[in-house]
Amino acid sequence: MRQRVYVAVVFVPILFVVLFYLPPEALLAVLAAVCAVAAYELISATGIKNNQRIGIYVTFSAAIIPIGVYLNYGASVFRAVILVLMCVLFIEAVNAFKTLRKITFAQILVALFGGTVIPYMLSSLLSLRQMPQGHLLVLIPIICAFVTDGGAYFTGVLFGKRRAFPHVSPKKTVEGCIGGIVTGVAAMAIYGVVIFLTTMHDVHFHALMIYGIVGGAVTILGDLAFSLIKREYNIKDYGKLLPGHGGMLDRFDSMVFCAPAIYLLVTVMPAIIVR
Repeated sequence: MRQRVYVAVVFVPILFVVLFYLPPEALLAVLAAVCAVAAYELISATGIKNNQRIGIYVTFSAAIIPIGVYLNYGASVFRAVILVLMCVLFIEAVNAFKTLRKITFAQILVALFGGTVIPYMLSSLLSLRQMPQGHLLVLIPIICAFVTDGGAYFTGVLFGKRRAFPHVSPKKTVEGCIGGIVTGVAAMAIYGVVIFLTTMHDVHFHALMIYGIVGGAVTILGDLAFSLIKREYNIKDYGKLLPGHGGMLDRFDSMVFCAPAIYLLVTVMPAIIVR
């Protein structure tokens, strides 16, 4: 726990500066690195990194997708990358068939997921940052996910009695999940008040409440989804890059779900109206 707190104390302010104060190019650089590391951690956890060429293909693909989103060609670049990656993966699989380096169809799907889907979902942060007043919008999924995660943990520790998902995440409780969503909604309300008092923008609090509910729910689901993968492959963490937190994917697993969900909500139900 002590290591977890120390890492949070160091990296949270850095992350805030990158998201709020620095230009989108800084977020692009950070996001490309996060996506590449997360993709590598996923294929390492699932045993695919034994083929070094696949590791290179996947990490390179993951780093390219945020660049495409930054250049406003996200959908086109995503299609191109997934097509090229799928082709080279099947070429490798065909060549390695019936050998000790055999590549299974499941491994191909994992590589495609890590090399394209995860970075494309995380790139929603960059899409938010590039919108008008994006420095305010990009903080919404970060606050929602981190507060929901922390709220669920502390509520579970203090009040948790009924296990919610004993086979996937034994420590998660029903009370913790409810507490996480409630704290996520509260965080959105507080954030709305701060924006209302410090800017000239209109704030629709009912939309922020929906952000908190949906964002909190998918945050919990994202954590469960990547916990399920860890259980299936019998690993504790995806890596050791962040002491107390595990790997990059352990820290950003819920963001894979939360960032695109918030981006969709912001586009169809704006909560911050620029005057």
